[in-house]
Amino acid sequence: MCSSDLAEAPTGGQTAMVGMAGALCGMTTIRCTRTTATKLAALMLGEEAVSNPASARDALGELCNMVAGNFKAKITGLADACMLSVPTVIAGEDYSMDTAEPAEGVTIALVYEGENIWVTLVTHS
Repeated sequence: MCSSDLAEAPTGGQTAMVGMAGALCGMTTIRCTRTTATKLAALMLGEEAVSNPASARDALGELCNMVAGNFKAKITGLADACMLSVPTVIAGEDYSMDTAEPAEGVTIALVYEGENIWVTLVTHS
C-alpha cells in the first residue's frame, strides 16, 4: 500500500541513505523500524539475517541503493551522468537531517505488514 498523504512524520530506528552527485545532486533515504528492517533482511538474505543486526543494516542499505539506482536509470541521460554514494545506515531515532538549499523532495509512505516505511528523494538545484 502507498500513501501520498503523510499523516505522520517519518520515524523509525533504521535509516538508509544513498547520495547522488553529478548531473543530479541529492539523496535517497529509506526509514523504518528495526523490526521492519529485520523482516526485509530476512526476505533478501534468508532467516539467518534475523539473528544478525548487521545483516539488517546491510540489507536496508542495499535496498536504498537499488531504489536510487532504479530512479536514476529511469531518467534519460542520467545513468552515466550521476554517481551514487556507498549506502550509509543510521541506527537510532533521535536525529534530524538538514539538506543544502535550495532543495525539493518527495516522500512516500509505504506499509509492510502493518508498519510504515518512508522512502524520500531530495534533489538540489
